[in-house]
Amino acid sequence: MAPGSLPDRRTNRFLAALDIEDFAFLEQSLESMILPRGTVLYEVGDPIRHTYFPHDAIISLVDVMEDGRLAEVAMFGREGLFGLLSAVVSREAFGRYVVQIPGTASRVPLDHMHAAIRTCPNLRRLLLAYNEALLAQAYHTVACNAVHSVEARCCRWILSTHDRRDEDVLPLTHEFLAEMLGVQRSTVSTVLRNLQTSGLIEQYRGGITVIDRAGLEQGACECYRKIRSRFEKLLPGTYARPAALDGESPPSRSVLPAAPTTKLSR
Repeated sequence: MAPGSLPDRRTNRFLAALDIEDFAFLEQSLESMILPRGTVLYEVGDPIRHTYFPHDAIISLVDVMEDGRLAEVAMFGREGLFGLLSAVVSREAFGRYVVQIPGTASRVPLDHMHAAIRTCPNLRRLLLAYNEALLAQAYHTVACNAVHSVEARCCRWILSTHDRRDEDVLPLTHEFLAEMLGVQRSTVSTVLRNLQTSGLIEQYRGGITVIDRAGLEQGACECYRKIRSRFEKLLPGTYARPAALDGESPPSRSVLPAAPTTKLSR
């Protein structure tokens, strides 16, 4: 991989929050990589061998039902890490980790991550704060899926994805959104069409562009604000984009092409 083809590892907000000594301890074994869309990093029951720190990639943890249906449990982006919480005792993935938005990430072998936790008390404290924020995210997501409308949940999901990107074009297909929200594709198509008619988004083949972020926030359920405020309280600096502020949208960018589902060596 050519030098300079990957962003600075500290574009990951968790790594950026570490002090120099703790980051240096992790950096010894950090490996950076490109993650294509659809890449499956872990399947249910797979042994976890690495902890990942996304830069601009976004990964979903989904629960796979016996009939093949999917339900998103958590979302991971540059605010944190994954491949650790479920690797304390069993060291097995309890869901499918799949790349929903392509991009880059760094990873460290799990044994080295455990050594860092033992050696670096500041890293350990930061990790405890992140785990609490992640638990709150899962808590609110469960409640949200049970009581809020598809429209409100869709706005929340778009905003959560937008928070983890530096651009307004999001390569999200109707099919993928339907899987993450646990609804029919036709339902998502109707919701997105309504959001476009309201001037909140524009749709392109294979993606959408956020046009009116403030409008999306008004349409989202309370869960979006609760999850975001919890992260901001426990991990200041998680979000670069201010909530409820809608600045000028940058020029449209080309949407990344779809990639076939692949599985990396873990």
